[in-house]
Amino acid sequence: MLKQLGIFALLVGFLAFAVGASPFVVDETPAGMVLIPAGTFEMGSDDEDADDDERPVHTVYVDAFYMDKYEVTNAQFKAFVDANPHWQKDRIMDGFHDGDYLKHWRGNTYPSGKANHPVVWVSWYAAMAYAAWAGKRLPTEAEWEYAARGRLAGKKYPWGDTFSPHADANDRSWGIRTTPVGAYAANRYGLYDMAGNVWEWCLDKYDAEFYAESDSRNPISGERMLRWILDNFRLSTMLPDSFRVVLRGGSWGNSAQGLRVANRGRDTPTNTSGYYGFRCARAVSYRSAWGICR
Repeated sequence: MLKQLGIFALLVGFLAFAVGASPFVVDETPAGMVLIPAGTFEMGSDDEDADDDERPVHTVYVDAFYMDKYEVTNAQFKAFVDANPHWQKDRIMDGFHDGDYLKHWRGNTYPSGKANHPVVWVSWYAAMAYAAWAGKRLPTEAEWEYAARGRLAGKKYPWGDTFSPHADANDRSWGIRTTPVGAYAANRYGLYDMAGNVWEWCLDKYDAEFYAESDSRNPISGERMLRWILDNFRLSTMLPDSFRVVLRGGSWGNSAQGLRVANRGRDTPTNTSGYYGFRCARAVSYRSAWGICR
């Protein structure tokens, strides 16, 4: 496990070098983030709505970490591409997207009135690069589910077991697209939009069988994938199409079934979508923002 964590630290450190970010941070809660305390939870689901890849339910311990209160917004992502022109819509390297990167933007400007909406049409690679530039990283899948549950054990959603259309989250019942971040009530950790609005990219490689063999402390899937990225990041082509990375939380296009806290999404790291966005995390008590172990 420590070997896997070390590889993640190296990967995100390399990304930081690529965007010119400083890896050193101060041990205090960063602005716009909340502290998620260390703890143990039951990951996955075995209820009647659960998919096979959500089983078996297993006990997981997660170290304390910081997580963004909100999904990354258009305004925040614009600051990133302004500071890093090689990630702009017309300059991003082909291997880091599918051709629809920032599809809804006009040049390097997001749609009018959408500054506080979550950025969409961003690939996993772009999300990784933004996180590194911001002195953060993407959350692991285990961190994401632990944070989304907000101390509620065994519940379907971040707020409980029932879902009220229009009241609990931005789902497809609205018949609209994204809403401004924070438009719905936060969970018990103070995190907003952990269900609905946009799917959120996570660090891990998607593995349908991972729960049956994962570590019980700070689990991460995909050591070999990360080694491959480290060896090939400067090439125009990254991971093959057979690879999938994890997405969590559901989106404005999903029904209540897709918004369940244990639901696991996946896609190739180059793909973009009007349903996909992200939020960032950061380690606690570790000098490097890129590490997830101490």
